Amino acid sequence: MRLDKFLKVSRVIKRRTLANEMCDQGHVSVNGRVAKAGLEIKPGDILEVRFGHRMLKLEVVDVRDNVPAKLAAELYKVLEETT
Repeated sequence: MRLDKFLKVSRVIKRRTLANEMCDQGHVSVNGRVAKAGLEIKPGDILEVRFGHRMLKLEVVDVRDNVPAKLAAELYKVLEETT
């Protein structure tokens, strides 16, 4: 699954276009490297997403195309969150 779609489906970022823009601006990295929106994500990948001064570090647990909002948080595990 593409990185921007994963961020949207998992509800880390609300809109796919915003996820795409954040990737293009270098605010998202996968396994320690800045990632483009089209990068294929698989379980076990470590994502770092920067929202201004806030940084969220996640581990991808599962990759699914459609998930109800209540189950979206099960797609990833939060490893670290800094403000």
